[in-house]
Amino acid sequence: MDIKYLAISAAAALTAVLGATWLATSGFITGGSSAFAQCRSGAVAGGDIGGPFSLIDETGQPVTDVDVITAPSIIYFGYTNCPDVCPVDTMRNAIAVEILDERGITVNPIFITIDPARDTVDVVARFTDNFHDRMLGLTGSEEQVKAAADAYRVYFNRHDDEDTEFYIVDHSAFSYIVLPETGFADFVRREITPEQLAEQLACYAQATAN
Repeated sequence: MDIKYLAISAAAALTAVLGATWLATSGFITGGSSAFAQCRSGAVAGGDIGGPFSLIDETGQPVTDVDVITAPSIIYFGYTNCPDVCPVDTMRNAIAVEILDERGITVNPIFITIDPARDTVDVVARFTDNFHDRMLGLTGSEEQVKAAADAYRVYFNRHDDEDTEFYIVDHSAFSYIVLPETGFADFVRREITPEQLAEQLACYAQATAN
C-alpha cells in the first residue's frame, strides 16, 4: 500500500480526536439548560460559539449567515479532498435530512470548506450535489473562511508546506445545529447515527416552531 495513502488515512483518523481535544480544552463544553434542553443528548456546548459570517455560495453569490440559515440547519466544516472523515460525516448529515424530508420537517444541510484554495465554487457545488440536492456548499476568501471557522471554534491546520496539491488538513469534526434568529444551539459528535441525528434535529425544529 502507498506510504502517502497510509499517512493520509492515519492523519484523517486523528481528526475526531483533535476536534474533541480542541473543543474541550478551549473551554466550550459545559453543562447548562435552555429552552432546547430537552433536545440535547448530554453535555452541551456553551460559550461564544457561532455568529455572523460572510461567504460565497456554490453559485458564486456572496451570502451571510442570515441568508442561508433560514430554517434549522446542520453545518459541517470540512474539505472536499478529505480522504474519509468529511465524506462520512457529510453523508450522515445528508441521510438525517432525508429522513426528516420524508416527515415533512425541513432542515438545511450546509457544508463550509476550510480549504478555499482548492475548494472553489464549482468544486464545492459538485461535492455537495453528491450528498443532497438541497445541501449548500460555501467557500470564500482565506479571510472569510477563517472568520467563519473561528466563530464556530473550528480547529484546522493545513499541511501544505511541502505538497501544495495533495496536502491534508487536520480539523475538528463536529457538526453544528444552528437555528434562525437563535443561532448556535448544539454540536453533534461523529458517533451519532443518522437516525439519532434526525431525532435531535426534529426536536429542535419542533421546539423552534412552538
